[in-house]
Amino acid sequence: MLKNSTAWILFCILTAVFGTLLVWPVLRVIGGGFYVDGHFTAEYLIGVFKNPIYAEGLWNSFKLALGSTILASLFAIPLAWLSYTYTFRGQKIFSALLLVPMVLPPFVGAIGFMQILGPYGALNALLGCGPVDWFGHSRYFSIILLQALAFYPIIYLNVSASLANVDPALDEAAQNLGAGAATIFRRITLPLVMPGLFAGCTLVFIACFTELGTPLMLNYSRCAAVQVYDALKEISASPFPYALVTVVLIASVTLYSISRFAFGRKSYAMQSKATTMKNTQHLRGFKGILILFPFIIVTTLALLPHTGVILTSFSEPGSWYKTVLPECFSTVNYEEALGHSMTLNAIKNSLIFSSLAVVFNMVFGVLVAWLVVRSRIKGRGIIDSLSMVPLAVPGLVMAFGYISLSRYLSSLPAVASLSWLHNLLDIRENPTLFLVIAYAVRRLPYMVRAAAAGLQQTSVSLEEAGANLGASPFVTLRRVTLPLIMANLIAGVLLCFAFSMLEVSDSLMLAQKMEFYPITKTIFELFQLVGIGRYLAAALGVWAMVFLTVTIAGSSLLLGKKLGTLFRA
Repeated sequence: MLKNSTAWILFCILTAVFGTLLVWPVLRVIGGGFYVDGHFTAEYLIGVFKNPIYAEGLWNSFKLALGSTILASLFAIPLAWLSYTYTFRGQKIFSALLLVPMVLPPFVGAIGFMQILGPYGALNALLGCGPVDWFGHSRYFSIILLQALAFYPIIYLNVSASLANVDPALDEAAQNLGAGAATIFRRITLPLVMPGLFAGCTLVFIACFTELGTPLMLNYSRCAAVQVYDALKEISASPFPYALVTVVLIASVTLYSISRFAFGRKSYAMQSKATTMKNTQHLRGFKGILILFPFIIVTTLALLPHTGVILTSFSEPGSWYKTVLPECFSTVNYEEALGHSMTLNAIKNSLIFSSLAVVFNMVFGVLVAWLVVRSRIKGRGIIDSLSMVPLAVPGLVMAFGYISLSRYLSSLPAVASLSWLHNLLDIRENPTLFLVIAYAVRRLPYMVRAAAAGLQQTSVSLEEAGANLGASPFVTLRRVTLPLIMANLIAGVLLCFAFSMLEVSDSLMLAQKMEFYPITKTIFELFQLVGIGRYLAAALGVWAMVFLTVTIAGSSLLLGKKLGTLFRA
């Protein structure tokens, strides 16, 4: 265990870090909406709801998030329950395939979706009908479907983890009292998994509410995220963008707080280990095929954007038009994409930004987990909560806060007088510092949870033995603790690095000069090019897909079933 003096030193250091890199940018956003010309006012916050454009954007974002969350739940909950209740041929394969959507950001999947479901896409060619726009003119339902297919694995992982913790003895007791399967699910199983279900739904709702890339790709501008993106040019001139971001922040934090405090603390009788093993029913023959059918449907839908992106990346420009499949296959897009100056620079930038962010996460993620798990000071709960706040604060809000902070710091006379410091802090000149901070802060919860899981599984007596031999707390941490939890740390590093490489909101908003574009910003910019743009973007998207697949597979091998705990609120 940590000595109180060491723990309090760590507490002060971590409080200063979170205060500077997390709380301050958020306060800049809130202050920009409430404090105007040195005076407190709620005029602009109220004005957001009175402004018909902003009000419509917020309402549309809410509808998109709600629709995506409901649809994702309809995909995830039945599949999680079927996997928990039955065993059948092909179960392991399809359970793994259900997680495939996590390897492709939804805004990249939009490229393949448009190629398949567009007016002159593969589906219309297959059906032999005219130029039917399956997206619809508003693009509303297509965004919901894309986001649901991208984020349902988060709900699936949460529900599966919750079901695994349910004591089967409760089901058996209900059966002995004459309850049917439907009654058991409604009266026992569902209430017990509700905390995990609500946690997963909360994360999906927040992600969809503030998703920027997909609406931009599908040219759906009437939502809050795109309005915030478009308002960047007015950030220093009008309080309205700050007020709009404040409303988005309040909505996200409120929902997260409800999840964490109202549901996250409900564990019912599941604190102890199960008294019996779950007796799953093995299905063969026709029943096994029937149970497999929902997995096939969801997996096929989920892989549709990926299939479209891959086929687009291998088709010659202009060869996939009014046909079911591309007429000419080629690797020319990969040659063009990997040879394009913008692409090579983007890969280099993303590697640098993500590597620096991972170093930050390694250091502070371990320190946070060490303080929370290995100390008994009262303040450790504050640090634990602060480390999880990035799950509740959308990347859109954080990016806006960093832009505001950058413009404030770079305008200070002391900073302006030093050219190197001004260039470092001015996001318009060089966004490297703030991109690294944004990536690190956004993915810190993954590292904290991975490290905490390792510490909880490691006996504290080994660390006490090191202390008894005269080793200082930090020597004990370096020589004893870290080697014992190395598998967890590697898994956390892989996830932090991969998701930083493919971060969307921060990249789109913070990278404002081409020479500093990361991969996701480059994919978006390439897509805008007339002619070959979508093909080059698809090729780069496939590269990102393969990269993330390898890292998630590696993390899954290291963490096993505990991978799902990294995606819980």
